[in-house]
Amino acid sequence: MQKKRLTPKTWIGLSLFLIVLLFSRYLLVQDQLKEYPIFASDSPSPTGVKAFYTYLEKGNEVVKRWTESPSDLSTTSENQLLIMLEPYFIPTTEELGAYKEFMNSGNTILLFKQNPKGMFELETEPVETNEGLIVDKADHAYSAELLESFRLLEQTDDEVLLSDDLGTIALQRSYGKGNLIVANSPSWMMNSELLTDDHLALILTLVSEVDSKTILFDEYIHSSDSASTFFTIFPRWFLLLLVQGTLFTLLWLWILGKRFGPIFIPREETVRFSDEGLRALAAWYLKGRRYHDSLVIQADYVKTLLQERWRIPYTMEWENLTDHFKQKCPHLHKDEIREMLMGLTPMLSKEKVSKQDYLYWSKKLETIRKEVEMR
Repeated sequence: MQKKRLTPKTWIGLSLFLIVLLFSRYLLVQDQLKEYPIFASDSPSPTGVKAFYTYLEKGNEVVKRWTESPSDLSTTSENQLLIMLEPYFIPTTEELGAYKEFMNSGNTILLFKQNPKGMFELETEPVETNEGLIVDKADHAYSAELLESFRLLEQTDDEVLLSDDLGTIALQRSYGKGNLIVANSPSWMMNSELLTDDHLALILTLVSEVDSKTILFDEYIHSSDSASTFFTIFPRWFLLLLVQGTLFTLLWLWILGKRFGPIFIPREETVRFSDEGLRALAAWYLKGRRYHDSLVIQADYVKTLLQERWRIPYTMEWENLTDHFKQKCPHLHKDEIREMLMGLTPMLSKEKVSKQDYLYWSKKLETIRKEVEMR
């Protein structure tokens, strides 16, 4: 009995399936797109602070990222500035003690946290949001977005650096040879907010309080963030089966002869409803030099669109539509709007129109039509 031989189509399908099987795992283990945590100094996303980090680097500052435990911070060097941006967790007592030892040895910590209560014996009070001006210790006024609903409560020896009508926004507190600077607006340093209002100037005002040789961005306080994604929730073997099953289904449909793509309708079924009639009518107007009639038809159509889209009465004269177009189309120059609308009425009232005028005003009407249909 002669064995049944496999067809070429079957061989192609099996070959493709084996290739997909071999490369599926390779594709799954490739590095995924990196997801940056919020307030990360290496994050180019709107919620990151890479812009300010790069700004300090280009300012001839020694800028580094600190990812180790605070107990490893150097206590033998002085004039170091450690920037802490919205910690994801409250450090333990031992970690806070290491930060204090770092300051006692002559260094400074700049803490940006919306509500820093619970860190370094800081206290806050809730307030309503305020959109007023911010004043520094030299009575210089700044404008900034201040959506935080907390203000800092200063102690007797604290120095108020920034404040507004509702209370203290930033203060400085001495710790041995060093200092602690606290501000309640970490969002100022985000990439999307850094150049908004006076945010950069306010941040530099706080940084300039320290004559630092080295600036460290504390990334240890962001290390507890573990964002869950589709690729981290499910095990890799399940993802592998999912990809292989999807591709196997597509190959099975391909072997069965299923085809996907556009449906082409024969021209005979649509020719009566195409634009050939419009093209013939346009050619008749051009050959008959009926330029004025064509302009009138275009103008009537635009007037109808104005009534349907913008609720402007059809009977309103063109020169009276200037204010409407200024309001609806602010990107158009007012002189351009006035020239179009003021020139339409006398042009439409003429009995004969030259070809040059017809082409010019036909383009103007087309411009108006597009503006009306877009809005």
